[in-house]
Amino acid sequence: MTQTIGHWLLFGLALLFANLPFVSNRIMGILPVANKGGWTRVLEVIAGYFIVGLVGFAIEGSLSQVTPQRWEFYALTGCLFLVFAFPGFVYRFLWRSPKG
Repeated sequence: MTQTIGHWLLFGLALLFANLPFVSNRIMGILPVANKGGWTRVLEVIAGYFIVGLVGFAIEGSLSQVTPQRWEFYALTGCLFLVFAFPGFVYRFLWRSPKG
């Protein structure tokens, strides 16, 4: 049961941190900025990936021994994180009106 809760918590955090740069004009939803550009959003997505990864390592470490991973794991999870960010990207750049 604890593993299932950990998995859903990690999944929810990944969705939150992947979409936060696109739905908020604050850095990581906390620090207000005057003009949040594209590179700031890219850096936020990368930082969110690492934050979610650290939470994942903490959850895995609390449940069992942490399994060492190779580069394929990080490439796959990075691509999955970008897929999670797609709804926020669509909302920010494709769905909203230019004035909104």
